[in-house]
Amino acid sequence: MSNLSCGIVGLPNVGKSTLFNALTRKAAAAENYPFCTIDPNVGIVEVSDLRLQKLSSISHSKKIIPATVTFVDIAGLVEGASEGQGLGNKFLTNIRDTDAIIHVVRCFQDDDVIHVLGEVDPIADIKIINMELILSDLQMAENTYSRMEKQAKGKKELQPTLDVLKKALDHLNQEKPLRKLDLSEEEKKILALYPFLTNKKVLYAANVSEDSLPSLENPLVQKVREFAKEEGSLVVPICAKLEQEVGQLSPEEAMEFLQSLGLSETGLDRLIKVSFSLLDLITYITTGEIETRAWTILKGTPANEAAGKIHTDLQKGFIRAEVVSYDDMVTYNGRVGAREHGKAKSEGKEYIVQDGDVILFFHN
Repeated sequence: MSNLSCGIVGLPNVGKSTLFNALTRKAAAAENYPFCTIDPNVGIVEVSDLRLQKLSSISHSKKIIPATVTFVDIAGLVEGASEGQGLGNKFLTNIRDTDAIIHVVRCFQDDDVIHVLGEVDPIADIKIINMELILSDLQMAENTYSRMEKQAKGKKELQPTLDVLKKALDHLNQEKPLRKLDLSEEEKKILALYPFLTNKKVLYAANVSEDSLPSLENPLVQKVREFAKEEGSLVVPICAKLEQEVGQLSPEEAMEFLQSLGLSETGLDRLIKVSFSLLDLITYITTGEIETRAWTILKGTPANEAAGKIHTDLQKGFIRAEVVSYDDMVTYNGRVGAREHGKAKSEGKEYIVQDGDVILFFHN
């Protein structure tokens, strides 16, 4: 995974496009009516990481390349989408390719912004979207199962896959998302080969109004938290309208504005942080005169595979990795100082890379 990608879903008029604009500073039409986002808008956002600035000044790097997150904003989903209502199934293919789903839920009252169902009820909204994703997965599971059943005749090696698909079908037929299906590690690996929507991890972005600042909490957010806890999902309260205002400011002005409201960071930064932890992602760093760069990997990745993120040749010809922690790089003013103080460790390919490791790879 070189770049985390998140699909943004939600009913019309919950603040989805407003949030997307804020995230990407791109002007997707955010009008007060359903379907203002017809084609999926795609925005790539840099991950704010102060460590890169610091290392760059030590290494005198010519440029800084942060990690990025891709956000895909999908047309407002309505009840019956899986059967072709609204924009139908078209949007669902757009999120099959993403790593996680950010589900924007309306947690504010505003008479000027019509709610597609007539009243604000975040749990009812969540259930509608979940049901559409379940129905879409059900269709895919049925098609895949019947195709696999034909292929499996006389092919014993396909039986485990068939068994997992059968379990998935039964579970979806009970109107339950696949992320709540109890599977062995082996079965999980099989299921992961198929891009089922309800098998993706979900982050609920509870969209609040400016009345809920600075705590970002209210009784509707609390309801979403209780629902998410049962499901094992996470919640990030966010004020999309505020984020859009902040998005127009320079980083310095934005920080000043947020602090004046009693906030310490943007909702975007919180959303990205939680998305990273949700998917068990970390970053390691390479630094030198040419560039200082963050690389996104899965927690638990060994050094040789981490090297492969930069180039497959590095993984193939891997000899060793010289690892210095970020703190030691700063304390001893770079790699040379860290070496002199015995803080540069020579690691083999089995070494598990840690978040913030500053690595120099040696290869044939």
